[in-house]
Amino acid sequence: MRIARTLGRGSLALYTIIFFGFIYLPLALIVVYSFNANPINMMTWSGFTTDWYLQVLGFKTKISENALYLESTDQLLAAVRNSLVIAASTTAIATVLGTALAIAIHRYYFFGKSFYRVLLFAPMLMPDIVLGIALLIFFVAIGAHLGLVTIIIGQCTFLISYVFIVVSARLAGMDRTLENASADLGANEWTTFRKVVLPQLMPGVLGGALLAFIISMDDLVITYFISGVDITTLPLFIFAMLRRGIKPEINAIAVMMLTFSFVVASLGLYFRSRQK
Repeated sequence: MRIARTLGRGSLALYTIIFFGFIYLPLALIVVYSFNANPINMMTWSGFTTDWYLQVLGFKTKISENALYLESTDQLLAAVRNSLVIAASTTAIATVLGTALAIAIHRYYFFGKSFYRVLLFAPMLMPDIVLGIALLIFFVAIGAHLGLVTIIIGQCTFLISYVFIVVSARLAGMDRTLENASADLGANEWTTFRKVVLPQLMPGVLGGALLAFIISMDDLVITYFISGVDITTLPLFIFAMLRRGIKPEINAIAVMMLTFSFVVASLGLYFRSRQK
């Protein structure tokens, strides 16, 4: 019995190591090779350098003078600005609508409530390529010009679902006795919501907003279909660079995006787990 238990624990530990290694080892390789001084072959290590990060930020360096794969720093910065504008807009819209939907479905009962809840999960379960093609057909059918507005609308269709889930989880753990006490003391519904409900709900709202922001920044497939030719986001910019091969600048940009995503996701989890 003891031998079987020991083997079971050993197998579980081995599986855990293999699982996390399979997920994080490729990311670790990207980080390592982003500091490779070889300007020709990324897989051949020829020394440590931070010049690729400096080049992405617009600085000219000796090691990269003859290997400028990044077409223009201005193009990169424009793509970053577009991504930030889209992410900020979609986060604001998705947070308001997703929070309102979560409160309405949690607090009220109406015909078709279960079916409506399933519909909110559909954009998350649907493959990105299917949703992207569907949105493209819809925008073309109504004669909409593909660009910044269509990207914002398209991303909101699935980001609302993420905010809805996070806020709903927060609502499920809230105590409504404080709301009842507020009503007993003469506060109206708006005052109760602003001073009692919203402060308790704020960690979930902030967590959902940060999750929506980082997903919007990283979205490629859906944005690719509905962006048109005038707008380029950072994922689309990187995808265009990959068509000419994996160069050191791409690794540097990927590491910077990875770091940014990790920070934002950590903040989202922190706010979601807060009890006060």
